[in-house]
Parts: sequence; C-alpha cells; structure tokens
Amino acid sequence: MNADLTTTSKRILSIDILRGLVMIIMALDHTRDFFHIGAMTGDPLNPDTTTGMLFFTRWITHFCAPTFVFLSGLSAYLSAQKKTPAQASLFLLKRGIWLIFIEIAVISLGLTFNLQYNFIILQVIWAIGWSMVFLALASRISYRMVLIIGLILVFGHNVFNLFPEPKDATAGMILKVFFTASGTVVPLNSNHFIGVFYAILPWTGVMFLGYGIGIWFKRNYEAKIRQRNLLIVGSLTVLLFIGLRLINVYGDPAPRKEYHDLFKNLLAFFNVSKYPPSLEYLAMTIGPAMLILAVIENLNNRFTRITSVYGAVPFFYYVIHFYLLHTLLVVLFFATGYSTKEIVQIPFLFRPVTFGFSLPFVYLIWICVVVSLYLPCRWFKKYKETHRQWWLSYV
Repeated sequence: MNADLTTTSKRILSIDILRGLVMIIMALDHTRDFFHIGAMTGDPLNPDTTTGMLFFTRWITHFCAPTFVFLSGLSAYLSAQKKTPAQASLFLLKRGIWLIFIEIAVISLGLTFNLQYNFIILQVIWAIGWSMVFLALASRISYRMVLIIGLILVFGHNVFNLFPEPKDATAGMILKVFFTASGTVVPLNSNHFIGVFYAILPWTGVMFLGYGIGIWFKRNYEAKIRQRNLLIVGSLTVLLFIGLRLINVYGDPAPRKEYHDLFKNLLAFFNVSKYPPSLEYLAMTIGPAMLILAVIENLNNRFTRITSVYGAVPFFYYVIHFYLLHTLLVVLFFATGYSTKEIVQIPFLFRPVTFGFSLPFVYLIWICVVVSLYLPCRWFKKYKETHRQWWLSYV
C-alpha cells in the first residue's frame, strides 16, 4: 500500500473509530432508559438526588449525539468530494428526507413498540435528517457559507433563551421545534402525540461545523497540520466551555446552580442542557471529540479495530439496537411477573414506571447487547464493502 493510500485509510479509520466509540456508549443511555429502576421517575443529572455513578452513566452519553452529528457533517463533506456539487446536494436532500421518514416510521416504533403510533418520538435522526436538507441547500451556495451559518447557529441560538416565548401559539411552536425544544409534545388528536426532543437548528449548526472541518480531512491535506488544527481548536473549545461555565451568564438556558457541597458543585458544573443543546453543552462535548480525533489517527490495536466496525455501519447499528433492547424488555417484563394488563404505557409499551433493575444489571445488559451486535455489524460492513447497490448509500 502506498503512502497516500495509507494516510487516507488512517484518516477515514479515525472517523469510524470515534463514531464507533460513541455508538457503543450511546447504547448505555438507551439501556438505562429501558431497564433502570429510576429511569422513569428521576433525573440522573440532578445533583440533589443522583449518585456519582448514576450521574456519570448519563453524563458520559452526552458526548454521543453531538459527536455523531458532527461526524455526519464531516462525512458529508468527504462524500461530496466524489460527486459534482449538484449530485452531492441532491443526495443530501434525498437522504435527509429518508432519515426523517425512518425516524417516524421505524425508529419511533422500535422505541415504543406501539403499532398504533400513539406517541411518535423525534430525536437525533430527525434532527440529522433536517440538517442534511438544510446542508443540501447551503452547500450549493458555498463552503464558506456553511461554516458561517454553523458558527452563527452554535454560538447564537442561546440568544432565544434571553427573551420570553411568543404569545402567538403558532410562532411559539415554530420557535420550539426549530430552536428551543426540550421535550415539546404536540397533540395531533386526543390519542396521538408527537414528542419533539431535538430542536432542529442547533443540531444543524453542529452538522455544518463538522462539514466545515471536512477540508482538513481531504486526501492531500497534511496529517500533521490536520492533527495540529484539531488539537488547537479542540483545546480552545474546551477552554470556552470552562470559561462560559465559570462566568455563568450566557451559553445555557439553565444557569449553573451553586451548592454548599464540593461534590454537588462538581456535578452542577458539568450538568449542562442537552435539550436543546446549549453552547456550553456543545463546547463540552465537541471539544474533546476533536482532541480524540487528533490522537487516534495513528492508533491501530484490537480495541480500535473493534470500535471501527460499529462506526462503519452506524445507521444499521442504531436501528437494530433499539429493537434488540425493546425485545429484551418484553422478555424481562413477563419474566418479572408483569401481566398483559400492564403492557400499555406511554410512551414505551412494556415499560411500567415500577419496572427496572439496579445500575450494575443495566451495565450487564448493555455489554451483552453491544457484544451481540458485533458480528451482525461486521457482516454488514463487509457486505457494504463488496456490494454496490444504490440503496446501501442510504443505510
């Protein structure tokens, strides 16, 4: 293998390693939602009520969505290099619409197991889908425009937290869906609801910034300069988080709370808002992601080879893991003595409020699920590498 191809493979592999790592960690949060005894009744990030281990279990998964969306933008840039601008834009548009459909029809069903779709849950795939639609439009204007819009959205969207909500119901709903959603429930009728948990445009900003650094990952870009850029920008982003958190004036809709307790103050310092993703939240997560990208490019060991398998087929893994987790939930629902009368729960069927296990058992389930998905992911990765059907680019 020549030097150019070696550099290229390392560059792309680092993306898959990081993406695979966040996919593995992401499953921990969903496992906790389905199986932890306190998941339906308590806030694991509340310093007043949580424990150190429970806080960490939820907090570490904060890194998943921003990193995944950021890398989606980076991958979109690299994919566009193989296409004409018109082809790249059209592909992003079609894939964005496809992802929105998948969120509603497939992933929401995996989460709820409700064939009547009484509660449709709109999360990260919904946000990625819309972000790709907007990226399809902005990328046709210019690369610089994508980067500028991304910076404005990420740094400026918390401005809306400084003003009261519009009195007009329609304007208020539009503002929530696009900027400030933190669990907005939209009633369709008396029996059907939509839960908007990911405000679209802050996540669009994250994707645009990922697209913006894509130029560092082009084939002819020097690896040392790429790593230096990632280290500098990643470090500055972490420092931005620390500075904003200490100043405690702008960057999060919920200002940091002070306690007369060192441990609680430490937890409060890192307890930033994900819904919607505040500037502090994004700085706390994307900064370390860039630092990790800089470090892992030259890593090649058994662990990185395993994580890169998950990262090479993230959509496949993401969809399958929900159905596997919920199937296990059904099994344990009946195995622990619950009856068919207790199936109907909102939003998750087979998930009564009183159901659940201790945190160590949650970790055991998580590890088993991740391990069981390795071989299917490896098979699908090889299938994608050896087949060229058009639909593979959408999964």
